[in-house]
Amino acid sequence: MALHLLCKDPESPNNGSPTLYYDDESRNYLLQGWRVTDSATRLSDIVIPEHETIVEFPSRLLRLFPAVGGTSQD
Repeated sequence: MALHLLCKDPESPNNGSPTLYYDDESRNYLLQGWRVTDSATRLSDIVIPEHETIVEFPSRLLRLFPAVGGTSQD
């Protein structure tokens, strides 16, 4: 398995997250983002199973995501 760094938010302090990775074994994407700390209000209408989580990232990061379709990663 190899994780491939696809993009980082260039506006994040210290060049940290959010960051997008691609896992070439599972063929899934991993998103490192900000923990949602006010879950009692913002996530109150979402059912989140124990094995899942919600992360937040800024919309400006979407333009850095790779295009989907016609690549070896789809």
